[in-house]
Amino acid sequence: MMRLLIVGPLEGHFSTAGKIALTRGATVAHVDGIDQGLNALRAGQGADLIMMDVKLDIARMIESLKQERIFVQIVACGIGNDAEAAVRAIKAGAKEYIPLPPDAELIAAVLQAVTIDSHAMIYRDPAMERLVRLAEQVAPSEASVMITGESGTGKEVLARLVHRKSRRAKMPFISVNCAAIPENLLESELFGHEKGAFTGAVARRIGKFEEANGGTLLLDEISEMHPRLQAKLLRAIQEREIDRVGGTTPIKVDIRLLATSNRDLEVETRNGGFREDLYFRLNVVNLEIPALRKRPKDIELLAEFFAKKYAEVNALPQRRLSEELRAKLVQHHWRGNVRELENTMHRAVLLGRGDELGPDALMLQTSRNPEAAPAAAATQAGMVGRTVADVERDLILETLQHCLGNRTHAANILGISIRTLRNKLQQYRQEGLSVPVPSEAERATA
Repeated sequence: MMRLLIVGPLEGHFSTAGKIALTRGATVAHVDGIDQGLNALRAGQGADLIMMDVKLDIARMIESLKQERIFVQIVACGIGNDAEAAVRAIKAGAKEYIPLPPDAELIAAVLQAVTIDSHAMIYRDPAMERLVRLAEQVAPSEASVMITGESGTGKEVLARLVHRKSRRAKMPFISVNCAAIPENLLESELFGHEKGAFTGAVARRIGKFEEANGGTLLLDEISEMHPRLQAKLLRAIQEREIDRVGGTTPIKVDIRLLATSNRDLEVETRNGGFREDLYFRLNVVNLEIPALRKRPKDIELLAEFFAKKYAEVNALPQRRLSEELRAKLVQHHWRGNVRELENTMHRAVLLGRGDELGPDALMLQTSRNPEAAPAAAATQAGMVGRTVADVERDLILETLQHCLGNRTHAANILGISIRTLRNKLQQYRQEGLSVPVPSEAERATA
């Protein structure tokens, strides 16, 4: 369920906007100003979207959210089509500007835009049909579920499906990316902290365990969690209570736990990288998502979905996919899975010409062989006679360009951590190389 937080004077038009959101299935809360909004989020109220009066200091709000690592999108609202106000809001970091009085369909479109990527379960292949049926079968239970699969297969989307089909569907679904949060901050992100617990703890902050109380907590890429924190997580699962960083009183929590991993955790436990007792606690039910290349009937369906989505996002005409393009999509290995396909179709929409999208817009190798594309690229790059560091640098920068500058997607395709990728890019900048800039969303979470 979409959680909307309105920040600003609740007068007339804002009140109407909130009522429209309610009729569209959202839960709506209201605060008068920025400080009240921050306090509500720190207290674990949670929000998927903030609708904020354009007269307030949006830049300050966004900077405060960034400093406290609270990830939520902001939509600015103002009276009429005030172009200057809209430009200021977008430059400050707002995702969108909505003129008031609000149009019901516009409000609905904004709410849908925030939820569609994380909620859309798009499939046609029998392999995915079997998996979804199993997910729906186990969803009403209270069992912990481990969702596995290669990077980019849609593990979080499946986790949201489990939540929607569970008895906790009307309660919060909270996701934490264990790979994206620095180790020294992940503990307070999960369990919360008291004011003054460490440098930067400017106020008490409710952690994700408390925010998810009564609902579902997803620990995304749990294999990246440090063993020290794994021990604290195990205790929280066993005792159903947590300790805030700097706190003195244990806090009871009631959650259903889901976890994802793109690694083989059985191998990780044997190698000592993951606690065996924690693995068995989490792996009551395992849902393994097949790689995109193993469900070919989904490829064309997803390609059509992404082509339509990015034509709308970029205000471009809808174009059909040519038969040659469809054949090339099915032939590709899709090492980056659905995420790679999404980036590919986004690029095709931007580069395509004419009434249909042809294969030239894809910029893909056609071989199914996973070794063929890298081998061809290496040959073209003239690998012989070059150092490993040079080849690695070119591979990283070309992959980043392929992903339109998205660090997270590039790291997944390369098979390295986001931390390693950022360190490499920092090194390249210091060497005077040009590095694609991250998106606004990634800068907000960096």
